[in-house]
Amino acid sequence: MDVHLAGRTARSLELLHSLAYFAPEVEAELVGSGLESGRMTYFAGRSAPMGAVSAGVVTAVFYNFNPALIADVVPRAWKLADPEAVVQARYRGVDAAYRTLLGEKVIGSAEMSEAAQLAAIAAQAIPGVDGRPLYAGYATLEWPEEPHLVLWHALTLLREYRGDGHVAALQTAGLSGLEALITHTAAGIGFQKSFAKSRRGWSSEDWGAAVGGLIDRELLTSGGELTADGRELREVVEDLTDELASAPWAGLGEDGAACLAELAAPWCRTVRKSGLFPESLFGPRYGESR
Repeated sequence: MDVHLAGRTARSLELLHSLAYFAPEVEAELVGSGLESGRMTYFAGRSAPMGAVSAGVVTAVFYNFNPALIADVVPRAWKLADPEAVVQARYRGVDAAYRTLLGEKVIGSAEMSEAAQLAAIAAQAIPGVDGRPLYAGYATLEWPEEPHLVLWHALTLLREYRGDGHVAALQTAGLSGLEALITHTAAGIGFQKSFAKSRRGWSSEDWGAAVGGLIDRELLTSGGELTADGRELREVVEDLTDELASAPWAGLGEDGAACLAELAAPWCRTVRKSGLFPESLFGPRYGESR
């Protein structure tokens, strides 16, 4: 299977995974497990499958967040809630969010069962945990039984496997977490700048200093746009990310991947139109490479 087709398929399904970061149902369950609302539910909720890890570990695997933002809530989160309880709460929240957003008819449909089976085939074709710390945490979890949760679990395994590989690609390109965020935003297909700064916890001074370094490296123009070298480097990163994440999609095959994407497309549109995601999450060229 062509690695770029695999990458486009993965990106087309992203909203069905990432709704867990914005759905109020998930937030409510995580707070019910003992966590504080806000950033703690994100950092602890996503990292909980790795166990009660340190702030440094979360910073390393999440990559482009200000370390101080994470240190403010981790490891304090683990004194408030057990990681296993957090994992269980998150899945209960995803269950509720899927039911709210997609409705019981979709949840119980033959299409949902088929999509879950296809996504599971891909996820179970992931070759291993080598160099994939966040994926490795999720790989230890038991598979859910209900099809919509099987779908979310499979997409999450695929997402975190791809994300670990993306970090490796960024390291290969010599981009720090903040530099990766800035260049991704400058490409116009990632977060809008205001969202990227506030969500990732970077001050204007931090951002400006990193932009200056990228200008010195001739990766950004003085106006903050990618230079030709900057665009080329981002293309190298994305190509390598696609390549490093292609194995499970090859296991599913082009026909299976196309079928999964087709089945999921109306659900992704429903989620996109629900208002769940802030518009600043999407850059001006969102969708061009999806």
